[in-house]
Amino acid sequence: MANPDNTAGPRIVPPQLDEAVAKPKPHPNVRILEGLLDEGKKKAREVRSKRISPLLKIRHLVIIAAFVVLVAIPSTLASLYLAFVAQDQYHSSSSFAVRSIASSVGASDIMGMFTQTSATSTVADSYILMDYLLSERMLEDVDFRFDLDAVYAPRGADFFFGMAAALPIEDKLSYWQRMITVNFDNASGILQLQVRAFDPLQAQEIARFILARCEALINDLSTTAHNESLKLARQEIAIAEKRLTDARMALREFRDVSQDVDPVEGAKLAVQLVAGMEQELAKLNADLEVARSQMAEDTPRIRVIKTQIAALELRIQAEKQRLGSGTVGTKTARTTQDLTDSDVSGRLQLYEKLELEREFGERTYAAALASLEKARMDATGKQRYLAVFIQPTLSQMAQYPNRLLYAFLVFLAGMFAWGMATLLYYNIRDRA
Repeated sequence: MANPDNTAGPRIVPPQLDEAVAKPKPHPNVRILEGLLDEGKKKAREVRSKRISPLLKIRHLVIIAAFVVLVAIPSTLASLYLAFVAQDQYHSSSSFAVRSIASSVGASDIMGMFTQTSATSTVADSYILMDYLLSERMLEDVDFRFDLDAVYAPRGADFFFGMAAALPIEDKLSYWQRMITVNFDNASGILQLQVRAFDPLQAQEIARFILARCEALINDLSTTAHNESLKLARQEIAIAEKRLTDARMALREFRDVSQDVDPVEGAKLAVQLVAGMEQELAKLNADLEVARSQMAEDTPRIRVIKTQIAALELRIQAEKQRLGSGTVGTKTARTTQDLTDSDVSGRLQLYEKLELEREFGERTYAAALASLEKARMDATGKQRYLAVFIQPTLSQMAQYPNRLLYAFLVFLAGMFAWGMATLLYYNIRDRA
């Protein structure tokens, strides 16, 4: 039926569509996959919530307990011990160096002006002192003087920084090396010594005693080096002196037996005498020739001249026989006992041999004396002494133990151990 109010005629109303029909419908397979995924996620959540959650709680508790055991408790105990139990320690410092006397020997020394001797290095002696300060010998000397068991006995309840009584020498040396510090500057040659003790006066006294022992050691080394340097030179002097003495005694014995101070001069006089007699013989022979030309052979003058010529020839022959026999194999005086039956040439040969030995002995002795003097100067240059330019100090405030540093080191060591244990746990868990 038509509506009278609607002049345009009847209104067409479009059909109303259902909302569920208006939305696009997913594919059935997609819905199935989504359902399966939702179910898998739910099951995974349930499994984690049932199995993993208890493990996480236990792991966290173990890590926290390890932190408390390895970090918190040791750090707290160390801090309390350092703050209320550890006793104060005081140190005494000193600085010294090993010096050579050669540096002070300048141009005033006559030989120093020509040789320009420089000071020898004392680095080796400084290293010897360092080893000596940290050695058992120094420990025994200090222990004998101060009784280290009483000096470093634990004060109160501080048994960590104190030294237990009746320790073996090795443990006592280890504790002593912690109480003494030695530093060496190789460039300047300065040694810095630091001694720690629970009492400042004891630390100062120990440091002074150590310096005295070091000075005694340096003096012993210098004396030993001086004696060793002169020992060989003195032995050479003794040998040269004995040789010269023997040569002089042999020469004196020769003169006593031969009764001739200088056979060389005697031989010269004998030669001159023979030459004079030969000259006179030549003159007589000339006179004989002149007389024969003027007189008969049996005249008195000619007989006199012949007699003089015969006597002179015999004299010349005797003098020449005394100088030498003129034959091979004649006995030659090789020792002083052979002088009785020897001729002048044999005596002269023995005398020249003895005189040569005497001259050689004198030269050897003079050279040995020069060597001894040079060795003495070299030995003087090797002399050492201990130059102490900072005497042992007396501390007024305790410097040790360093409480903050030790507490921090304990905390750092605990953190390191805890971190390594945690990393090891996670590494094993990831590989399991």
